[in-house]
Amino acid sequence: MSSISQYKQGAPQVAAQDQMLEALATAVIMLDTELRIVSLNPASETLLQASSERTRGVHFDRLVSLNQDWQNLLTQVQSENFPTVKREMPLLLHSGAQYCVDLIISPLQTAGGNPSLLLELNPVDRLNAISEDAQLREAQASMRQVIKGLAHEVKNPLGGIRGAAQLLARELGDGKLTEYTDVIMEEVDRLRTLVDRMLGPRERLLTRFMNIHEVLERVRQLTEAESGGKVVIERDYDPSLPEFKADPDQLTQVILNITRNASQAMSGQGTITLRSRAKRQYTLGGKRHKLVCCLDIVDAGPGIPSDQLHQLFLPMVTSSTKGNGLGLSIAQMIANRHGGLIQCESEPGHTCFTVLLPMET
Repeated sequence: MSSISQYKQGAPQVAAQDQMLEALATAVIMLDTELRIVSLNPASETLLQASSERTRGVHFDRLVSLNQDWQNLLTQVQSENFPTVKREMPLLLHSGAQYCVDLIISPLQTAGGNPSLLLELNPVDRLNAISEDAQLREAQASMRQVIKGLAHEVKNPLGGIRGAAQLLARELGDGKLTEYTDVIMEEVDRLRTLVDRMLGPRERLLTRFMNIHEVLERVRQLTEAESGGKVVIERDYDPSLPEFKADPDQLTQVILNITRNASQAMSGQGTITLRSRAKRQYTLGGKRHKLVCCLDIVDAGPGIPSDQLHQLFLPMVTSSTKGNGLGLSIAQMIANRHGGLIQCESEPGHTCFTVLLPMET
């Protein structure tokens, strides 16, 4: 980062430096001698949940809770004019968000001789999450292959059972015993449908440029209609999100599967929040994207047992007595096919499913 200190250079080089700062996944914050914000790069805007334009000239402690440790580090670098590094530094925003970051503070000489500061913040918890996501995706891919193999093996004899039941029904005529053959065929059909769902969506993605809020509104209408008005959807949309290429029908299925689960968790009544936001310079599946669509589906149900969180998107895993454990698995599969993924955080009274989708156009 020492090259950033050469800020009094020609316009072409400054422009190149600006492009470099915008491309960084590391949050970079420049403060003046009074600890007022001079500039934020896109990664720091995402981390601090604030825009560079609105925060320019605002004191740093208006965004971040500067406890004694933070104040000591900032003062030390200013007085000694020497950079410092702090690993796993707690970062608490006044919005309530908490992070753990690796922190580098470097002095920058100003015309007046007093050192302003350059802060580099790398969220440790985000790096851990990337690693966990990669491991989870590998485990899910392996499990899906096993499930698909088993599903194919199960599906073959189902046709034979149904055919035998049909032949038996013809031999029995219209007698009372045909009730049993009807039950056999109905159960075979049910199992075959279940196996088809385990194999996942086969059709290719029919992508087009779409507005994600049209999908969310469609899900809102369906969910409220299915609940007879007992489930209320609160909307918290970011209207600045651009259109991006995706399959709207399959994304509707993703969000609908999650909202239906949320509705069931709340016994068919309560409030579900649909929230849309953008994340910049975000890594999904080992690939960094300039812009990612972040959709949160939040409910106030009893929460998901902690021992099920890491298995939540595997087939046949469910905490519901009525579910078959395939809805979330299929939702994750569709999200993966779009280059995205689904995450979940849960505690009693608050469960949040987050759908992350690349927005490259």
